[in-house]
Amino acid sequence: MSFKKYIAEFIGTFVLVLFGCGSAATAGGELGYLGIAFAFGLSIVAMAYVIGPVSGCHINPAVSLAMLLTRKCSGGDFIGYVIAQLLGAVSASGILYAIISSTGTTTVTNLGQNGFGTGYGIGITVGIAVMVEIILTFVFIYTILGVTSSSNNSSIAGLVIGFTLAFVHILGIGLTGTSVNPARSFGPAILLGGEALSELWVFIVAPLIGAIVAVLAYKIINQRRQQV
Repeated sequence: MSFKKYIAEFIGTFVLVLFGCGSAATAGGELGYLGIAFAFGLSIVAMAYVIGPVSGCHINPAVSLAMLLTRKCSGGDFIGYVIAQLLGAVSASGILYAIISSTGTTTVTNLGQNGFGTGYGIGITVGIAVMVEIILTFVFIYTILGVTSSSNNSSIAGLVIGFTLAFVHILGIGLTGTSVNPARSFGPAILLGGEALSELWVFIVAPLIGAIVAVLAYKIINQRRQQV
């Protein structure tokens, strides 16, 4: 049933945001970029083997868009998935906000949100942030399309996808915080508002463009190669 798929996507996105963004917000200084990257990646690995058989473990609107464009997801499921993913991200961000607030912090300013410009990471411009997110998402989605193209890879797909997410985070954290996932960016931005919310469009538009480019590249390069 589709309803079970949507619940699975809610849970998966909730886990990704709570543990990934939560690690960045509460222990980023101790973990470093590599630790945060693995928090996101291992969240995917864990969820892939639990909810993968139910929903495919998209937990990312950019992944769902790629599955829609490759006809592995219906239009109705795409809408249901995205809604579930956004709700899961907002719920996780709300829990994270409550955890940080419980310490007596009067103003919560860090929920692992994405960003760019002066005071964020190395301070890249908006144009470079868009480019970075397109490239990182392209690599992530292109890998997903490849590893899920054959049922023979089903036993290792979760590991490959999870480690690829960690891989793109290692570069991206110091640049944009690494989105590659509009839902992951949406939750913290909605809770924080302000600059995080005003910059959110980059982390919605760029990952979706990256997903489209990845699908086009896969169809041109890989599918034609397989037909030869």
